[in-house]
Amino acid sequence: MAQTITEKILAKASGKKSVHPQEWHWIPVDTLMAHDAYIPLIMSKFYREFGQNARISNPEKVVLIIDHFGFTQDSLAQANNEQIRFFAQQQGIKLYDRGQGISHILLAEEGYNRPGDIIVGTDSHTTTSGAFGTMAIGVGATDATFTMGTGEILLRVPETIRVNFQGELPPYLTAKDLILRLLGNLTTYGANYCAIEFGGEVIAQMSIDERMTLCNMVAESGAKNAIMVPNEATLQYLQQSTSSPWEIFVADKDAGYLKTIEYDVSTLTPLVALPHSPDNITSINAVAGTLVDRAYIGSCTGGKLTDFIAAAQLLSGQKVVIETLAVPASNAVIEGIMSYQVNGSSVYQTLLEAGVKISLEASCAACCGGLHDTFGRLHDPKTVISTTNRNFPGRMGSKQAQIYLASPYTVAASAIAGCLTNPQNFLS
Repeated sequence: MAQTITEKILAKASGKKSVHPQEWHWIPVDTLMAHDAYIPLIMSKFYREFGQNARISNPEKVVLIIDHFGFTQDSLAQANNEQIRFFAQQQGIKLYDRGQGISHILLAEEGYNRPGDIIVGTDSHTTTSGAFGTMAIGVGATDATFTMGTGEILLRVPETIRVNFQGELPPYLTAKDLILRLLGNLTTYGANYCAIEFGGEVIAQMSIDERMTLCNMVAESGAKNAIMVPNEATLQYLQQSTSSPWEIFVADKDAGYLKTIEYDVSTLTPLVALPHSPDNITSINAVAGTLVDRAYIGSCTGGKLTDFIAAAQLLSGQKVVIETLAVPASNAVIEGIMSYQVNGSSVYQTLLEAGVKISLEASCAACCGGLHDTFGRLHDPKTVISTTNRNFPGRMGSKQAQIYLASPYTVAASAIAGCLTNPQNFLS
């Protein structure tokens, strides 16, 4: 039977020749990722369900990451982090401690994202790893605990939506604009428990950072996972990040899809998500001139090296007129912005000279709201334009804040103008 990429990966993992949508299968997990927002609960459940002296099934297949609440001085958060460190040491689990980076970016940099693998993570944006041809899903604490104790997870095979991006990508558009366009069409529930399989000539030519942006935000549509065939840029990245074997899966030509969505990117314009939902999409031209108080560049979605390069390209020789904050997603990104040159200056220097306040401690920071001392957290109602992935009330702190989501180009342009602005005004 003809199969989609996701179906082929699940078939191999379950030891079947083929699988079908709606079937349930026990799937061995290649990597379980848990971050600090969930680990204490998982620890409690693990010892309760498997016994006080229990050992995890395979420490080499589990990775723990402190990224959401690493830098707060909150006593409860710090106590939780100490428990996480003790648990990792006791169980022999790899731990990425505070300041090393955001989980979804570290999975890529540290070589966990391998084509054909199964990754389970305690975060909806674990879908990011699909950029590598990896079957990667987000789960809650109960599923993560079971996987930690057994090495397996029970999964229902998702139906697949095929999304093709064709045409020549204009220089003022990024993957963020493309995923916002898709979210505007699908809405926040339009892909519930579906796999989204990306294809088309734009995807084939796209950088790994941009591919990760697309896969990251399928979570906003309710999708179970995102997937795409690794391109040459991805294979080069993999050669640097891992020596482990992998297997690339390609969908059969006559694979069955729930539906197929086609886009000609040459017809698209820069987009923005209006408060308070990532599917509340309109053209930047429709809201141009709306005053903003703050610009924010960061998160697993918008804090990668290419995001900062894009912002620096607009900010070179310019000055921001509103408070503009930047939080790199990993130490490797910090190293990148220090060395990558834009118009003769490093990205870091370009941003500094433009008036951007940059945190040199990689973390999720304000994206998830954060505690009172989180860098970039809103403490009062403001209007913010951000490269993050969600703009629900309270997402960045104050429940009264108005949060707009956009590409790093649009965020940088708006920071220069002090209002929502089309980046085409600054890009020749």
